[in-house]
Amino acid sequence: MMDRPNISQEKLLGHNPRITISGIEIDVLNAQDTVELVEQYVISKTPLHLMGVNADKINEVNTNPKMKEIVNSCGIINADGASVVMASRYLGRPLPERVAGIDLMVSLAALSERKHYTVYLLGAKQEVADQAAQKLKEQFPLLQILGVHNGYFQESDWPEISQELKALTPDFVFVGITSPIKEYLIEYLQNDGNNCVFMGVGGSFDVISGNISRAPKWMQKCGLEWLFRLMHEPRRLFRRYFVGNWKFIRTILSEKGILRK
Repeated sequence: MMDRPNISQEKLLGHNPRITISGIEIDVLNAQDTVELVEQYVISKTPLHLMGVNADKINEVNTNPKMKEIVNSCGIINADGASVVMASRYLGRPLPERVAGIDLMVSLAALSERKHYTVYLLGAKQEVADQAAQKLKEQFPLLQILGVHNGYFQESDWPEISQELKALTPDFVFVGITSPIKEYLIEYLQNDGNNCVFMGVGGSFDVISGNISRAPKWMQKCGLEWLFRLMHEPRRLFRRYFVGNWKFIRTILSEKGILRK
């Protein structure tokens, strides 16, 4: 008999405790709470878009109304950024912790091995996705990976991908594609009748496969993982972290001013 986490049905139906930062709803959940709640979606076969937001994502959705609608409609929205957690505390609505996307993905893979749930990897180059699948199998030998598909396809290919997922019926689909295409694709797949947990995982396939190094644990704990990434990819990430973070800080300061008034 499968053990059921002690998470109420009310939460499952979208009544998770939430705060709002810059118009974006975020669940007041730590990593363990998130895993337990996600499993309720799997057990009940309720479709879920599992979303993680950081400063860059909040900047992005506030200039893209369609993205903002998609993000705020997700069943679970985690703070996947130290800056978002710090902002929540500054605004007097503290979140418990950062729920890093790659750590959550690995935790869900561990859950899947333990409870015999199935997964599908969608995104990145085919070689990288295959390597990520191999690494996951090495870490979790009993993990059932039903399929691996690269992220290099057109919107015209979405129906074919949807049909494959319907045939395989995975419990989890980890999507390693850039935004906003990732969010648009997940919305399409859900609307097309795929009742599984979709999670956007950014560049996690590259890290899990070993093609990109992750920050040391001490930098992760100090909220400096962004600095490690910037040091390794300065040209690609300079604008995101310096221009984007200043934009996010200005937004939070403005929101604090409104709260004071």
